[in-house]
Amino acid sequence: MIVRATLKDATKLTEIALASKAYWGYTAEQIESWRDDLTVTPEMIEKCEVHKAILNGEVKGFHILNLEGQNDMCTLEFLFVSPKSIGEKVGYLLLKHAFQIALANRKLQMTLLADPNAASFYAKYGFKEVSKEKSSIPGRFLPVMEKDLLGDKE
Repeated sequence: MIVRATLKDATKLTEIALASKAYWGYTAEQIESWRDDLTVTPEMIEKCEVHKAILNGEVKGFHILNLEGQNDMCTLEFLFVSPKSIGEKVGYLLLKHAFQIALANRKLQMTLLADPNAASFYAKYGFKEVSKEKSSIPGRFLPVMEKDLLGDKE
């Protein structure tokens, strides 16, 4: 089940974000350097659509959707799945849920800044790379991806 996150969830969601990032083999030093960027704040929970996936009473993952975009554009700020739930379709369910919220709010385009390890996941569901941004890791670039929400792929 996917439900709205509350202010009390901020610490747990941050833990999931950090653990999920670490799952992809980044060093402890890199993860620590990204702590501020991966921290779910009370302001995010109040300003954005923040929802968590719960199964058997345990938070399995979450997404943060920022609807304050230009015109019909929104931004998927975070989508993280607990490492022990990767491969269980939690990411797909969270992404589909974000699409539903966006469309219900008259957003027709979604954009995101993907971790290179997640780019193929997003491409599978219709996102296209439109540009790249420099990463904090020298010589590494992050794909900026967009999706037309009225397209044929979930």
